[in-house]
Amino acid sequence: MTKLLEKPSQPADDDCCGGGCSPCVWDYFYENRKAWKDQQAQLAQQAETVINNEENK
Repeated sequence: MTKLLEKPSQPADDDCCGGGCSPCVWDYFYENRKAWKDQQAQLAQQAETVINNEENK
């Protein structure tokens, strides 16, 4: 089973120095948020499949 990802917290305003770092704390946030959203969508699809299979028995 895949480890459930925690919903990432948005960085505080002072976490970013504004210096154009690459990667920036915002880059990490957006990457982690996308992974979390993708996993949530996959879990929702799996749950829907299970529910549909149960209803069709």
